[in-house]
Amino acid sequence: MTDCPTLPARSPLRVRPTATVLDVVIPVYNEEDDLEACVRRLHAHLMDTFPYGFRITIADNASTDSTPEVAAELDDTIEEVSAVRLEQKGRGRALRTVWSLSGAPVLAYMDVDLSTDLNALLPLVAPLISGHSDLAIGTRLAGGSRVVRGPKREFISRAYNLVLRTGLAARFSDAQCGFKAIRKDAAEALLPLVEDTGWFFDTELLVLAERAGMRIHEVPVDWVDDPDSSVHIVRTATEDLRGVWRVGRALATGALPLERLRRPFGDDPRDRGVPGVPRGLAGQLVGFCTVGALSTLAYLGLYTLFRMGMGPQPANALALLLSAVANTAANRRLTFRVRGRERAVRQQAQGLVVFAIGLALTSGSLAALGAAGGSASHGAELSVLIVANLAATALRFLLLRAWVFPQAVHNETSGSPR
Repeated sequence: MTDCPTLPARSPLRVRPTATVLDVVIPVYNEEDDLEACVRRLHAHLMDTFPYGFRITIADNASTDSTPEVAAELDDTIEEVSAVRLEQKGRGRALRTVWSLSGAPVLAYMDVDLSTDLNALLPLVAPLISGHSDLAIGTRLAGGSRVVRGPKREFISRAYNLVLRTGLAARFSDAQCGFKAIRKDAAEALLPLVEDTGWFFDTELLVLAERAGMRIHEVPVDWVDDPDSSVHIVRTATEDLRGVWRVGRALATGALPLERLRRPFGDDPRDRGVPGVPRGLAGQLVGFCTVGALSTLAYLGLYTLFRMGMGPQPANALALLLSAVANTAANRRLTFRVRGRERAVRQQAQGLVVFAIGLALTSGSLAALGAAGGSASHGAELSVLIVANLAATALRFLLLRAWVFPQAVHNETSGSPR
């Protein structure tokens, strides 16, 4: 997998009056009936509303009907329309090919059925032209969206985005809406990293962009489902889930060494060095607190479970041991962004030393409770453990940052890749 190059500073596009600013790609496969009406409607809309030069590119990926002839006719009769023929199927392959060859600074695509209201097109690309964002997506799941579709597609769409949020920690709201745009410089950095050539292509692109620290702008859209869509829902969903598994495994194992793309000073506030504020500390605190809260819940649940069959001290030790191993692994990956297996065993061993310190604090608290009050209630035990665990948590963060993962902190400070 290729490392990401450094992006130039994000800035407004300097547009010449005659330059083509936007290239809208329409990937098609056997769309002889809808293609001409779609292109003419899109062309008329852009002529009326878009203030810059534009091009519409029909990307025919291996159609077997008369789609190539329709595309060629549109290419001949409309100056702003061009047609590209690919001999292999795959929407992702079509987008990668056209976007790689295009000279336009803003690249977009939309489905041929034009399910999305075209009035969202200018709001979609405006943040890219202004330099505010790197990518933009239409979303059917935002509060301002107005969507007409059946319950089956609604359920599948929301379930898929839930999978992305839980499995890949994605924060964008709608991966599947066929209405997206990207700046050319961002596309040049990301396209070599995207493996999928089919329907999962743009989801993978968004996940990698988000992990690389790019800004994704979301536009609520009006969207009407096309009941005659040729998309095979079950097959597409299966391929998407395979893609989620592949990308998730690559991110988790370090096979995809993707770090945030560093920009020149001043473009991204997270790249700025502020005296007295270690870079990355705020993000690490948030990640550590999140992992710590989940670990504490797991620890208390395990303690309650083990307490049913053993005394408080062994129940505490076993619950703390199991939660500590999971805590170290989660903090390694999520808080300090350490990937790969290098030094993983050593860091787990150091994490167990940190665990021993936490065990001493919590066990000592339990011992003190027993000495003070004799036979304490389960509620009293839990209260003491919570207080002791909070103290152990603060100490754990300091030890993880300064001793277990010092290289991650150094990389955050120096700006070097991990």
